[in-house]
Amino acid sequence: MTPQELRTFCLSFNAAVEEFPFNPDTSVFKVLGKMFALCHLDAQPLKVNLKCEPDMAVQLRAAHPEIVPGWHMNKRHWNTVTVDGELPDTQVRELIEDSYDLVVAGLPRAERLRLDRP
Repeated sequence: MTPQELRTFCLSFNAAVEEFPFNPDTSVFKVLGKMFALCHLDAQPLKVNLKCEPDMAVQLRAAHPEIVPGWHMNKRHWNTVTVDGELPDTQVRELIEDSYDLVVAGLPRAERLRLDRP
């Protein structure tokens, strides 16, 4: 997955936006003000921080050396995923989608309903 493909996929979700609150090089992808992905798109190798259910985070880290506790994040809830071709792109997309879904599930009901409207 290329940096542009990662950006495009993150922005494909309903109400997803890209912001740069930390510096002009670090993309933060949010839904209704809540972060679901964070990465430096020019980094080599490309890495992305993604939210994850705590039990699943531990399982993913044990199964894949490309997935480690979230760098500069709450390590219980966030993973850093190296996107260098070792993990299939489909799995990276699933991890991004899971992160988005977790964040949406944590939004107040009224905000979740706003996402369902066209």
